[in-house]
Parts: sequence; structure tokens; C-alpha cells
Amino acid sequence: MKIVLIGLGTIGRTILSSLSGEGHSITIIDESKEKVESLIERFDVLGVVGNGACRDIQLEAGADSADLVVALTRSDELNILACLVARKIGARNTIARVRNPDYRAQIAEMKEDLGIAMIVNPERETANEIFNLISLPSVANIERFAKGKAYLVEIVVEKGCALIGETLVSLGKKLSAKVLICAVQRGSEVIIPSGGFRIEEGDRIHFTSEARALGDFLSEVDLVRSPLKHVMIVGGGRIGYYLADALSKKKYAVKMIESSSVHASELAQQLPGVTVVCGNGTQHDLLIEEGIEAMDAFVALTDIDEENMIVSMFANKKDVRKTITQIKSDDLYGMLDELGIDNTVSPRHIVASRIISYIRALANTRGSNVLTLYQLVNNRVEALEFAARKQENFLNKPLRELHIRQGCLIGCIIRKNEVIIPGGDTQIRLGDNVVVVTTHKSFDDLADVFE
Repeated sequence: MKIVLIGLGTIGRTILSSLSGEGHSITIIDESKEKVESLIERFDVLGVVGNGACRDIQLEAGADSADLVVALTRSDELNILACLVARKIGARNTIARVRNPDYRAQIAEMKEDLGIAMIVNPERETANEIFNLISLPSVANIERFAKGKAYLVEIVVEKGCALIGETLVSLGKKLSAKVLICAVQRGSEVIIPSGGFRIEEGDRIHFTSEARALGDFLSEVDLVRSPLKHVMIVGGGRIGYYLADALSKKKYAVKMIESSSVHASELAQQLPGVTVVCGNGTQHDLLIEEGIEAMDAFVALTDIDEENMIVSMFANKKDVRKTITQIKSDDLYGMLDELGIDNTVSPRHIVASRIISYIRALANTRGSNVLTLYQLVNNRVEALEFAARKQENFLNKPLRELHIRQGCLIGCIIRKNEVIIPGGDTQIRLGDNVVVVTTHKSFDDLADVFE
């Protein structure tokens, strides 16, 4: 595919890094000559220095014949204009980053009128992710395949969990709820497990499940938790605003701490169902005074990663049941487990994953069979949904007879409206959707999974 990326901030660079080596023809546009030259040297891409909303610059970058133009600059208006120009000169599809909540009510109409295929809002996407984590107390992360019929779920194996000491084989015999453990993070190690793999306390487990079976599985392994009701948010930025708004509408008791008195006053008016406190949310005495010890969930959303880490560790010390931490820097992820920080969110990774999934789906119409893609374990593992839409030699054969590449696992098979958690006798049939979890990168066809 021919792709033009406009804006080389953190999201743009993350997308570029993920797409490199996949065979796309990529041209980057940015007003910073230094950024463009640096990324040209690092990746196999072309580059143009200039304003990405300018017609001449886009023509120089080849946007007129592009399959996709993605506008990710800091300016919402420039991104929208860049997409409008790209469509006008011939680009087939466009994606725009639009962050301003004032545009929220107009999003659907803007997409239709301007011909924008997708509008992404990093803050809103992140707030939605956090909302899901709060509404499912025992789950660290959840991704959806086949329009929500199948889940890929991440949990942390806590003390007392019935999974501890079990092998995958023994679990299969004991549990009535059908799930398949696909990937395990143990410290810095990532494992695609075999049947003899034994689960230990502290493991972060990714498993596939039929949507209806998730609750039964969590109950069987003693991971069902009572609902979270009282939530404290430190940081009243856009993520905090979107999250507090969503939680208060679902009748959660929400307390937000914001350091700016002017912004705190604005938030109090905009969020009448939320208790807004003006103060420094990293101060011990303020957190105690505002009742951190009585909270069910704590969300750290300041602009400084280290502050988020420190207050999250304090919340854990005060036995807050669920702590969620915003981390922007990849360099910090290696130390999070040792610090007891289990639930993290990264706006750029969330949005980059959405855009990459769209690109993979778009490539599906041009030869790729990837329908959905999620990146796990700090981008070290990919979960891909493939369409088995052509006759192959691995179809209609038991999985036990096939040679699956090392580092790959068939997570589940979706056949019409049925979700199949596979065993050795399971067969892939023409027309199935197949979820594969792998440490390999750049797979674009189901056949890549087999040797």
C-alpha cells in the first residue's frame, strides 16, 4: 500500500516503526527538517519537509495516488484540512487526529462531509480504555475480535488465584469454561506457552475466550471482584475530563484533583456529577485528606510519568483495589512490574494500534488477510485476526497434524456465529476467522503461521 504520514510526533513515529518492514511504500511529511532526515535514515521511507495541508507539498509526497493519508499533527484544524486536500487531489482514504472536545458533537457529520474514513482522539480512546478497566475490576486489558464475539483478555495472577501451580493441560481438565492461554509475561520474559507450562503468582496472562464465557472463567479461578464504586482521578486534562464524564454518567462516585485553580473551576462547571478538588494530587497530605484510603480505583493522569508512578505506588500501599497509571515513555515499562504497577495506559500506543489495525484491514482488500490487529506486551506480541478465504493445504486438517511456527499459537476460530477454542482435533475451514497470537511481526496471511 502507498501511505502518506503527516506529522511525526510520538504517534506518527510509533506507527512508522510498526509499519516498517511490511512492504508498504511510505512517505512522511513534517515541517521539521531534522525529524524528516532522522526518520529517513532510520526507516526505508521517503520524506518531504513542509506544511502537510499544502496541496503542493502533498503532490510532492504523492498523496494524489496514495491508498491512505494519515494526518497526525498537533493541530486539529490542520489535520482536517490536510485530509480534505488529500481527498480532493485523489487520495483514496484519510485518517485525522482530532482532539478538541468542542468538536465531539460534530464528529460523525465531519467524517461524512469531509470524506474522512476515521477520526482518532487519543485522549478519548485512552479514557474509553480506562473506563473498560474500571468496569471489569479483575481484568487488566481486554481486546475484541469478530465484532465482540471473542475476547483476548489480560489478567494478573494474584495471590490466592486458583491458576497458581496449574499447567495448561491440568487447567483444561479442571475448568468448565473454555479459554486458551496464548501468551504469558513473566518479568521481562514473554512466553508463548505449551501444554506443560506451569503458571506462577505474578504472571500476566493473555487468554482467548468466548464473550459469554469470560465471567464463568473469572469465577472459576477466584478472580471475580465486586464492582468498583469510588474512583479518584489525579489530573484534569482531556483524558481525565472524558473519563470523569463517562464514569459519572454510569453513577460512579468520582473525585478529581486538578492543580490549576482556573481549570478546576471550569471542570466543576462542566462535570456537575463529579467532585472537583483544586490541589496538588501528588501531595501525601492532600491524598489522605481527600480519602484515597476509601477509594476502589485510583487513576494517575498527570503529564509527568514519574509523578504518575509515585502516586500509583502510594495508592497501592493504601490498598486501593485497582490503580491505573498513564505512562508515555517506553523506557519506563521495564521497571513497572517490580514497582507493583500492573495497569498502565499509553495514549500513543492505543491510537497507533487502532490506526495500524485499520491499515491492516485496508490492506486486506489488496491482498492481506488480516482483519484485526492488536499489539500486546509493549508491542512485543501481536494478536491478529485472519480470514481463511482461499483454499490452502492446512485447511480441514486437525491442528495436531500441522506444523505451526515456533512463537505462534492459534487462539480461537470464529465460524459464522460460533467461537471455537481450539484443541488438537480442531480444524480450520474455508470461511473461518482465525485469531493468532505470535511473537513474529509482519504476518499478513494465515499461511505465514504454518511451516
